[in-house]
Amino acid sequence: MKKIHILGTGCTKCTHLAESAKTAAGELGIPYELEKVSDMMRFADFGVMLTPAMVVDGEVKVAGRVPSVAELKELIGG
Repeated sequence: MKKIHILGTGCTKCTHLAESAKTAAGELGIPYELEKVSDMMRFADFGVMLTPAMVVDGEVKVAGRVPSVAELKELIGG
């Protein structure tokens, strides 16, 4: 099971990244657990300075932007 963290303060971009990540994981047909992280202290635990960010299985895959669903599928599935 993939563990996906979406790091962000709850802004529009953060929400969009979370929804796009759900869509991408669903289209891949893989089991996943998605957690939204809004605590800035936890951002530092991941080494993230720019939000929104996506972490998959402990590895930062994207920060500071919202990729397309197609790109997210590559980042999540890879």
